[in-house]
Amino acid sequence: MGGIYRRKGNSAKNKQHHRMLKTKSYIRANDQIHDDIKPENIQKWQNQPIDETLPGLGQYYCVSCARYFVNEESIKKHQVSKQHKKQEKRAKEKPYTHMEAEQAGK
Repeated sequence: MGGIYRRKGNSAKNKQHHRMLKTKSYIRANDQIHDDIKPENIQKWQNQPIDETLPGLGQYYCVSCARYFVNEESIKKHQVSKQHKKQEKRAKEKPYTHMEAEQAGK
């Protein structure tokens, strides 16, 4: 009767599609966000020029979460959320350096 079914030779067919889906929900790494929350860099992120391709014209940006928002109401709602508070705590931690990683590997 019926046996085990499997796809035959379709693994390489959608390689580009799979690559696109991997990077679709890319978020910035913690060491990148740690650099962004420095006082000299916060001003750069909060005073961005108007960009029509970004949500809210790029004017409503959460630095610790690296996300754009549509309006002021939505960013205020986000700032009291549990997700934002976790990310803010994670961003303030000192990231590991390359030298620390080498020492741990020895």
